[in-house]
Amino acid sequence: MELLLHTCCGPCATYSTEFLREQGYAPTMYYYNPNIHPYQEWRRRKESLEKFAARQKLPLLLEEAYDLSTFLQRIVPHEEERCGICYRIRLEKTARQAQAMRIPVFGTTLLISPYQNRDLICQVGHELAAAYNLSFCDLDLRPGFRRSQALAREYELYRQGYCGCIFSERDRYYKPKRSGAIRANEYVTSQWQEGGRRDD
Repeated sequence: MELLLHTCCGPCATYSTEFLREQGYAPTMYYYNPNIHPYQEWRRRKESLEKFAARQKLPLLLEEAYDLSTFLQRIVPHEEERCGICYRIRLEKTARQAQAMRIPVFGTTLLISPYQNRDLICQVGHELAAAYNLSFCDLDLRPGFRRSQALAREYELYRQGYCGCIFSERDRYYKPKRSGAIRANEYVTSQWQEGGRRDD
């Protein structure tokens, strides 16, 4: 059965496509990831996926536009709910594309990651499937996560260190630590507490 597979990157595609083909699906990979920041990261993941698709002779559909502005406009006012919004942005685009291509089933390689919210992804996927008269493939790909990493190394694919969005990049690498040095915000606060703002 044909399946349009939203694909976030090359490493996650390795085991996912292998397993889905074993289950009788014929996946077409679909790269639509406006969440990925910065642009060079988005491009590296796209190129990694293209390399994998060529190696495995798998069909790949690319959204070449880097639509970061749309993503940020949706996310910034609702940062605490960003993952659910991000899932919906990418999966709805995939569902629309599947409908346009008359592919009856869609899914996502996000389901291979133990770091993603599987229940929320499946909830969003099934809601969109009902809305677009499609089926959502909710097979659990997580048991193949370690194999996907091993295959990525074998195929020499670029492997990223964060999910992709600017917020996850911040949370992974920005770890504020207190030290003996006074910080700028502490300095400003101390000046107000001592009797008002100082401009000198």
